[in-house]
Amino acid sequence: MTTEITAPNQTKRRALMLGITGSFVAAGLAFGAYHLLVLSKHVETDNAYVGGNLVTVTSQVNGSVIAIGADETQMVQAGAEVVRLDPSDAEVALAQAEARLGTVVRQERGRYTSVGQLDAAVAQRKVALKAAQEDLARRTPLAASQIVSGEDLAHAKSAVDEARAALDVALGQLATARAEVSGVDPGEHPNVQAAKADYLAAWLAARRTAVLAPVSGYVAKRSVQVGSRIAPGTALLSIVPLDQLWVDANFKESELRDIRVGQPATIEADIYGSKVRYHGKVVGLSAGTGSAFSLLPAQNATGNWIKVVQRVPVRIALDPKELAAHPLRVGLSATVAVDITHKEGSAPGLPAAPAPALATAVLAQPLQQARSATEAIVRKNLAN
Repeated sequence: MTTEITAPNQTKRRALMLGITGSFVAAGLAFGAYHLLVLSKHVETDNAYVGGNLVTVTSQVNGSVIAIGADETQMVQAGAEVVRLDPSDAEVALAQAEARLGTVVRQERGRYTSVGQLDAAVAQRKVALKAAQEDLARRTPLAASQIVSGEDLAHAKSAVDEARAALDVALGQLATARAEVSGVDPGEHPNVQAAKADYLAAWLAARRTAVLAPVSGYVAKRSVQVGSRIAPGTALLSIVPLDQLWVDANFKESELRDIRVGQPATIEADIYGSKVRYHGKVVGLSAGTGSAFSLLPAQNATGNWIKVVQRVPVRIALDPKELAAHPLRVGLSATVAVDITHKEGSAPGLPAAPAPALATAVLAQPLQQARSATEAIVRKNLAN
């Protein structure tokens, strides 16, 4: 009776074990197939953050802040005035530079005129020397006949020597004056050019009392306050262009083997979750790990050593249209998956393009206007 009951139980147990074993084998095969077909063709990390350009706006001149045109979180367009400095000092300096330029031009005009005067002085000295020589020539035979005293003859010789010395001095002065002005017009003299440069610098300083936004974006990190006295190079605020963002995905060093430039990537930002997916591509890998570029790099050659898996930032470019439809902010967390199916291409990154990666024309000044103003000042002071 017991044998009859035990046999079916053993049969059921064997079948159950076979079923469980078969389930594990099937699950293993399924996972293996999934890893071979899916997981092995992707690397994924949630250690990824949105990055972007943080454009620091600084002043190029000294001055006191009298107005602030934009505050935190506000959007500004490239070329908009974000800070205004008191223009009084710059205007006074510009007036002084204009006066100095006019004074230098007049001094140089007088120097050019003095060349003609020195020419006349040389001619006068030549006439005086010739007269003294003729007087000595008349007195010399008379002195032999004792008609003229020896003292008169000595005075005549002294007059010739004095006239010759005076002519030499006049010739030296003329040579010096000609060396200072030869080969250049009064308006192009080096002294005038230096005064022109001073005027241009003062003209630029007067225009730079208006601090402009170099790029379009959102104001952040405003530290400037009305009434502050600032110096050139002082950071006033920052502008973040949110249409120029990317994602830095920090992959483990063991995951970098098959990552190449140009591979497609899928990004999910925590701010939107799985509802929004961004599609980008790998544009480059950092030249070193995060710890190598940290403020205090690790010193693994000292003391006890524990191996820590390092991470390398991989830059992912975003689709501008997707970014415009779902804006992001710098520093937001994200999850990045890179498709490593195709392993051709460069691993570190592409060479830099010959054109500038970033540029602005806002800070350019119309120097032609300033040069025209300097030429007008020169012409006015050269006029007879």
